[in-house]
Amino acid sequence: MRIVSLLPSATEIVFALGAGDDLVGVTVECDYPAEARGKRIVSTSTLPGGLSAAEIDAVVAERKAAGEDVYRLDEDALADLDADLVLTQDLCSVCSVDISQVRHALDFLGSSADVVNVDPRTLPEVFDSIRTIGTALGRTSQSERLVAELSERLEAIRDTVAGRRRVPTLVLEWTDPPYAPGHWIPDMVTAAGGNCVLGRSGERSMRTDWDTVASSGAEVTIAAPCGFDLADSAALASDVVGKDVLPSGVPVWAVDANALFVRPGPRVVDGVEVLATILHSEVVGVPDPSRTRAVVPTF
Repeated sequence: MRIVSLLPSATEIVFALGAGDDLVGVTVECDYPAEARGKRIVSTSTLPGGLSAAEIDAVVAERKAAGEDVYRLDEDALADLDADLVLTQDLCSVCSVDISQVRHALDFLGSSADVVNVDPRTLPEVFDSIRTIGTALGRTSQSERLVAELSERLEAIRDTVAGRRRVPTLVLEWTDPPYAPGHWIPDMVTAAGGNCVLGRSGERSMRTDWDTVASSGAEVTIAAPCGFDLADSAALASDVVGKDVLPSGVPVWAVDANALFVRPGPRVVDGVEVLATILHSEVVGVPDPSRTRAVVPTF
């Protein structure tokens, strides 16, 4: 089977199911595991480099209003790869190439490739998407085994924090302007023993304002800007802290959003584990500095 993945999360799942050798095409953002970087790139971002968070938000808004795509599909590469299976999503046009563009390209090329959509909106649906991809790959038993392992780790966290006071937690999926979290991230906060003060499970992330953030009642802030690693998340969090717009006296932690939060693949369970160390270090253990960074320390 020749597989093209247009999602970093799907790429991770393909490798986790042992089918990495069958993967022939990926996006420019598919960076995990490291072997993914050796695959041919079939989708790239059209956003200019070097933009600030506010500038990125403005450009994306302008592109969407004009009906323009944020990602570009390389139809020549897609033709050369002659895929049997294309993995994509119809959840967020800012996260990957639009599915209509994919279907149009395949029709134009006369391709008979199967297109599989994975559009998880909650944490259980993330696990379901692993099963969906496993079925498409003919690796149902492997996907069930992986889901069982992830579920066991998740239950271990829930058991450890059970009975503890739920910590009001603010997660920022974007920092300028601020965005409250959506989809599976509120579920992650709940599983880690927190209470997500803004944002709801299964719904889209939503633009908010700093007055709402300041009055949210949060006792910890997590900076998890979509598309950013730990170092860049920490830099954006530091910028926000410098503006004095966050709840006063509240610790601020930056996380590797790409690896642990915004990509709905196996590593979201790692993200729950990291959250649990931030919210309940007294029973879970102290946060790992390679996975999260205190921008404003706990007082």
